[in-house]
Amino acid sequence: MSSLSSDVRNLLREVTLPIHLGKVIKRGTSEIWSCCRVDVTLQDGRTLEGTVVNADLHSDIAIVKIHSKTPNTWLFDKSSDLGLGGIRREYLQTDCAINVGNSGGPLVNIDGEIVGVNIMKVLAADGLSFAVPIHSVSKIILHFKKSGRVVRPWLGLKMIDLNEMIIAQLKESDATFPNVNKGVLVPMATPGSPTDCAGFHPSDVVTEFDGKHVESIKEIIEIMGDRVGVPMKAVVKRANDNLVTLTVIPEESKPDI
Repeated sequence: MSSLSSDVRNLLREVTLPIHLGKVIKRGTSEIWSCCRVDVTLQDGRTLEGTVVNADLHSDIAIVKIHSKTPNTWLFDKSSDLGLGGIRREYLQTDCAINVGNSGGPLVNIDGEIVGVNIMKVLAADGLSFAVPIHSVSKIILHFKKSGRVVRPWLGLKMIDLNEMIIAQLKESDATFPNVNKGVLVPMATPGSPTDCAGFHPSDVVTEFDGKHVESIKEIIEIMGDRVGVPMKAVVKRANDNLVTLTVIPEESKPDI
């Protein structure tokens, strides 16, 4: 049985006992209710008063603290161990029924362990919904404890993972495209963004980031972590295999970016 690290388990106990993993409470599109009181209905039918401890608009995840003499107990699993792509994506696809008003509950595996938090469904398709992987939720909780909010570095860069087919198409349309087997293509840098200021150009291929070889967007994101304002070196390949080293300083992402 896979389980979360002891540090995360201790954090969950410290933040609230019991803990309710749910959606950010919203009205319309902009109003966020934080540090307010809400009603929480448990599986056994009890309704308890809860307090929104913290909320993250980007992931639609909130922590609600409730007071109960008989708390519910959950076991947590690692969604990245499921083989469902959770480690590479922000969401897990599931066929559980999610309708207006009942999202926010846990997604569990056959052993009854939480592997995600259900947050949304596809309106045009029955039985198609998505959940935030539990390893992402645990990182959000760690951010809440460390910074009081989720810190996400922003580069202002559109990126595409390169594969053999994409590279062949690019070389067919442009003979000067760099000779690479893998890497991260830069189609565009947002004007005024950290990468624009660093000198990134369209068609650059990122091969190294912060001194580490990279072949995917996921690797760049993992290398950045939550480091904001820290200069990082990026090695890019340009037309005719011209190698350039750029220095980029990530900024903190804003909710509307």
